[in-house]
Amino acid sequence: MLEVVRQRDYVTVSDLATQFSISEVTARSDLDALAGRGLLRRVRGGAIAENLPRRERPFEESASAFAAEKLAIAHAAAEMVRSGDTVILDVGTTTAAIARALADRQELEDVVIFTNSLTIAIELEPVIPRFTVVVTGGTLRRLQHSLVDPLGDGVLGHIHADMVFLGCNGIDPMAGVTNINLPEAEMKRRMLAAARRRIVVADGSKVGQVELAHLCAISDVDLLLTGESADGNVVEALRERGMRVEVVES
Repeated sequence: MLEVVRQRDYVTVSDLATQFSISEVTARSDLDALAGRGLLRRVRGGAIAENLPRRERPFEESASAFAAEKLAIAHAAAEMVRSGDTVILDVGTTTAAIARALADRQELEDVVIFTNSLTIAIELEPVIPRFTVVVTGGTLRRLQHSLVDPLGDGVLGHIHADMVFLGCNGIDPMAGVTNINLPEAEMKRRMLAAARRRIVVADGSKVGQVELAHLCAISDVDLLLTGESADGNVVEALRERGMRVEVVES
């Protein structure tokens, strides 16, 4: 069971019960025992790998992890956008889900989207000209299909967007918002500086994590949209430090 968690990074109780032909009660008990030994981290409905070297996963691999949470977060985020808004969409699987949710809102018009994600640009291509889609430019990264430096800063320094939906790999009460890779970190900082409202979108596995590249303090974020698997104690600690946190039901 531990090997399955380590291979997938995240598994649900129901998946484990099916794979090992055991009851969900037994699967939960086994996961609790492994968590008690510090070998994995229990989250709502399943478990994630713990105490392993952190690695950046390809976009396609990340898309299936916490998919229901990402979809719920995406719909909550999309509801915040109004016709005529200018929005920055960071690269990532959750922000790509936001792009799809925005495209599904047929009543939205004259929305301008800035993004450094080729995936998001392609997702939004069918809604042109109802939306205007601006790609930042830069050097292509394979893992996330993202555009970064060199030449990634030509657009963001010249705009003032209504809001940014920013992805991350970690958000912690003390360490703030962090990211696992350095090339995208500078682009994310520019996005934060270019938007009036700063909204971080992160499934529950990111809450309480601290990664390599510091993006901003929690005081620099207007809202965190996260999922039900987020550690309740960490969520409360974030709120005690003044962060507005919305836990979206899947």
